[in-house]
Amino acid sequence: MSARIGFLGLGNMGAPMAERLLAWPGGLAVCDMRPEAVEPFLAAGADAVASAAELAAQATIISITVVNDAQVRDVITGPEGVLRTAAPGTVIAVHSTISDRTAEELAAVCGDRGVELVDAPISGGASGATRGALAVMVGGSAAAFEQVREPFGCFADLIVHAGPVGAGTRMKLARNLLHFVSFTAATEAQRLAEAAGLDLAALGKVVRHSDAVTGGPGAIMLRDTSAPVEDGDFWLPILRHVRDLGEKDLGLALELGERLGTALPLAALALDRLGPGLGVGTGTFASERQSS
Repeated sequence: MSARIGFLGLGNMGAPMAERLLAWPGGLAVCDMRPEAVEPFLAAGADAVASAAELAAQATIISITVVNDAQVRDVITGPEGVLRTAAPGTVIAVHSTISDRTAEELAAVCGDRGVELVDAPISGGASGATRGALAVMVGGSAAAFEQVREPFGCFADLIVHAGPVGAGTRMKLARNLLHFVSFTAATEAQRLAEAAGLDLAALGKVVRHSDAVTGGPGAIMLRDTSAPVEDGDFWLPILRHVRDLGEKDLGLALELGERLGTALPLAALALDRLGPGLGVGTGTFASERQSS
């Protein structure tokens, strides 16, 4: 029989995730401190409870989407937390992005009660949750992963077992490092475009269009190691080609920035680190610029 699902936290991410669990055959119970957040779920046939402890008394898989480490700790170990009533065999899934150490510490506390915790951060935003197109990165035992995989499939179309507890969070942090460094690079590109008198809205359309086609920064994440690429490796000529194109274009952008009096520190750093980061070493273009 399908496990009964409990969902705690019905905010911008939690609400659309929980909505996709309304048809879960084992049933759904929800919890949020805001009555207005709970009302649509009651109307749709879900049960509602007033505390995390009441939720754990009704459900064997509990999804948590609250704001930060302190709130996660409180709803799991607090006086009215999940562990007050959770039966052995319950699986707690923390979708919030927290410290990997917090996940490991809470997993140990849960384990003492016969309860399993998985850190299961998500990527894809509220729109992805609404479409059932999230990516979930799960850290936990193989057995716990198997228990959560089917219900997670209601709101996600990519579910990855990242490794033991903490690994899901570490994968999410690496993913978000790329995300926000890319945002910072986008602001630098906007400054260059603005200095050149370009239409920033039009540039944004071009970027989003081409990234949708090429895959954006993730398009080069194809190897299973970050070590230098060895001679004879299939990826060597491909990544050298990427490096050479990238160094040329970064160099041209830096020259434009110098002419326009616009500092491009991320571009300069990228020119130095692109080739080594790809595992193919610095190319001719970057070497010549460094030596000039």
